[in-house]
Amino acid sequence: MAPLTIITMFFLWARSMLTVQGGDPTITFEWKVTYGTISPLGVPVKGILINGQFPGPNINSTTNNNVIVNVFNNLDEPFLLTWSGVQHRKNPWQDGVLGTNCPIPPGTNYTYKFQVKDQIGSYMYYPVTAMHKAAGGFGGLRINSRLLIPVPYADPADDYTLIAGDFFNKGYTSLKKVLESGRNLGRCDGVHINGKVAKGDGNDEPLFTMEAGKTYKFQGHTMKLVEMEGSHTVQNDYESLDVHVGQCFSVLVTANQEPKDYFVVASIRFTKREVIATGVIRYNNGKGAPSPKLPPPPVSWAWSLNQFRTFRWNLTASAARPNPQGSYKYGSINITRTIKLANTAHKVDGKLRYALNGVSYVEPTTPLKLAEYYKVADKVFKYDNIPDDPPSEITKVTMEPIVLNMTHRNFVEIIFENRETAIQSYHLDGYSFFAVAIETGNWSPEKRKNYNLLDAVSRHTIQVFPKSWAAILLTFDNCGMWNIRSEVWDRRYLGQQLYASVVSPNKSLKDEYNMPDGALVCGVVENMPKPPPPYT
Repeated sequence: MAPLTIITMFFLWARSMLTVQGGDPTITFEWKVTYGTISPLGVPVKGILINGQFPGPNINSTTNNNVIVNVFNNLDEPFLLTWSGVQHRKNPWQDGVLGTNCPIPPGTNYTYKFQVKDQIGSYMYYPVTAMHKAAGGFGGLRINSRLLIPVPYADPADDYTLIAGDFFNKGYTSLKKVLESGRNLGRCDGVHINGKVAKGDGNDEPLFTMEAGKTYKFQGHTMKLVEMEGSHTVQNDYESLDVHVGQCFSVLVTANQEPKDYFVVASIRFTKREVIATGVIRYNNGKGAPSPKLPPPPVSWAWSLNQFRTFRWNLTASAARPNPQGSYKYGSINITRTIKLANTAHKVDGKLRYALNGVSYVEPTTPLKLAEYYKVADKVFKYDNIPDDPPSEITKVTMEPIVLNMTHRNFVEIIFENRETAIQSYHLDGYSFFAVAIETGNWSPEKRKNYNLLDAVSRHTIQVFPKSWAAILLTFDNCGMWNIRSEVWDRRYLGQQLYASVVSPNKSLKDEYNMPDGALVCGVVENMPKPPPPYT
């Protein structure tokens, strides 16, 4: 299962220490999560709606905005949202993953309060409970630059969000049963774009309309890549973009073709069966249906690898702050720890599990961050229970939570080693990292000579090709409990994830906020008294 990639189309207080900071604007949302019938592929199925919408509403914010989202769970099961790519500086309590937060019980509400501090770019939110992500509850999250920070392109005429994902008509509860029975999900039934698939018969409702001659932040004609997961990029033009699961791109498109309807095409690649979805983009006052002849998708993942190498950080552009992105010289920092994460698939007691370094992650009933905060971590998990350098052959897999104990402010190298024949996609919460290399074969220290130590894009998700590896570099300076996970959701569900614990030795509010008032508690800490605030 490979749901959800996003292309933002610019067609072209002190007590609880919440992230709501005085002086910065606040935007507030009230969301009601309900069941509803959806039919992205034409077959009615039970879906998950936010305020009656599938996909859910977009959040349009600006750097340093305080965001308040009051979520009412009107489902008959627990529900939890995560804000993928939002870094939640010093505030893991709002991350919305099961390692930090208790899910929202049925019939209750929970209010997220976070600040999109020092970030710009295109992101998304989605549910992390059960297999809800396969049924909806997801949407786009945009962080615009402040007016005082120039962006490296002219203002587009409009800004649109496209979310592409695969879909299974059997419904999310059936998918959950398939995984828990020890099988994989198999092939999806199709792909949707913003919950729709166009027929191209002239009667399709357009995703968006555009005016000839204007530039939009969007995907469609030739695309000029301008931003990737919070970083301005060198502005290359592309006819096709390889967007892997969980990744977010922003592109500029100029409406310079004959005024009529055009297809936006999303296709699943690297599979035996080609699966394609189309959406319609319409010119104002245009006449004519889109051409039924679709461009062929690129072949082989070597093409994808070569495209990855064209993605470069724009060193002279400012992102969320006035200083140029390139003023951070990551290539001159000494590496203090190298962690290699090798993914493998195994049968445990006859059932399929996915593992990292020989351990398949199991979700405890107590969020890891709560256990750590209440000082009962030893009852829930063990630190550093996987090796930094896994053996070349992994024959046995155990099942338990995985937590890496990271030293605050250490500069760390992580190698994702794909020992399987399926493409992987990994995401890290709470951070962006420098994606310095993707190569075939096995990693060794000598491979560092091939790293891009000048202008690798700072981002939060990276793909790893079959029998290949990817290297990322980052400073673990954001305290909290942060999820490193496969964005292929059935893999994450069956164990391909872990957490990194980053604790400040100073116990200072300069490094991390205390647990906020109103935070949900569950598991072994549910009836325990709340500890006194450890950070001062």
